[in-house]
Amino acid sequence: ALQAGADSVYFGIGALNMRAHSAGGFTIDDLNEIAALCREHGAKSYLTVNTVIYDGDLAAMREIVSAAKAAGVSAVIASDVAVMQCCRELGVEVHLSTQLNIANVEALRFYAQFADVVVLARELSLAEIAAIRAHTPPELELEAFVHGAMCMSVSGRCLLSSYLTGRDANRGACAQPCRMQYSMGGRMDEYPLSLRDNCLADYLQQLADAGVACVKIAVSYTHLRAHETC
Repeated sequence: ALQAGADSVYFGIGALNMRAHSAGGFTIDDLNEIAALCREHGAKSYLTVNTVIYDGDLAAMREIVSAAKAAGVSAVIASDVAVMQCCRELGVEVHLSTQLNIANVEALRFYAQFADVVVLARELSLAEIAAIRAHTPPELELEAFVHGAMCMSVSGRCLLSSYLTGRDANRGACAQPCRMQYSMGGRMDEYPLSLRDNCLADYLQQLADAGVACVKIAVSYTHLRAHETC
């Protein structure tokens, strides 16, 4: 990601991120090296702690956020208020995850008290993004996904993987059953649930004009996910 020119990268460690199953190679011990590598390349490092958080996760969550603070990670991407509060207590910058499904101005105003950067719901149209931008303070930075695998469910909140395989999509272990073949009239060459991967390369200027400050490039089954500035 850094060699390709990304000015920031985001990644997960352990189990409390939405790529826990595919990004299992990173551990809390890697944080210092990752943050240092990003600084060496003049890039920001963003740590995702964006799964559903239960009471049993609070100790691990606090350990991760504390380690991120010590390593000098640029920000934590969060979707749970417990994570936001922990970051606030420790003085760690927060970015609001798309898992919050922020799709209107009032929701954005509420969550903006915790952060200055928000990744909007992936389901928003260009016109809806522009309308939100027009009614929010200019210092609040908006981000949007522009490339990569997109979940078939609203902001990734899916129960299909849990039902079919026991792997919780909301805990970073999605088996992606929506991308599998299913029998349709006896044929096994049909993909009734699979979405075409997102590619908005031809719309970057329109997104910039709508007020998007940063675009997110999502790559499935990789450890790093890249940002590029519009």
